[in-house]
Amino acid sequence: MRRRGRTGPRDLAREPEPRQPGRILDARLHLLDRQVLDVDDVPVCTLDDIELEAVDGEPAEDGRIDGSVPVVIAALLTGPVLGTRVFGGRPPASRWYRLPWRHVSDVGTAVRVGVHGADLDATWLERWTRDHVIGRIPGGTHDPESSG
Repeated sequence: MRRRGRTGPRDLAREPEPRQPGRILDARLHLLDRQVLDVDDVPVCTLDDIELEAVDGEPAEDGRIDGSVPVVIAALLTGPVLGTRVFGGRPPASRWYRLPWRHVSDVGTAVRVGVHGADLDATWLERWTRDHVIGRIPGGTHDPESSG
C-alpha cells in the first residue's frame, strides 16, 4: 500500500523574513481593544480598529491591501461598534474617528497619545454629554473631590 504524500514543499528550510525598520506590532495582540490614554493619562477611548497604508507600491485598485506590499499604520480607529459586535457587520467609514498614528507616543498595556484628549474628535460625545446633560443636573458641575 502506497502512502500519499503532501503536495508542495515539505522539508525545505525557510528563509527568515528580512529585518524591517521600526517596531513590528501584532494588531490583535498589541493594539485592538486597548485603552487609549492622552498625555495626562486620562482615558480617551478604546481602540476598535486600525487603518493601514502601503509603504512601497500601490494597494489593489479596490483599496484593499493584500499582503504583497509592506504596510504601516496610518491611524487608530474608534467609533460606535457595539451594535456591529452584537449584530455583525461594520460601521460605515464616515462613523469612525481617526487618531493619526503620528500622535501615538507609546504602545504598552495601554496605547498612549502625546496630545490632550479634549483636542481629539473621539471625545466629542463625552464633552457634549457633560455640557448638555450632566451639566444641567443640580450639582452636575460640582467636583466632589475639590471640596474639603
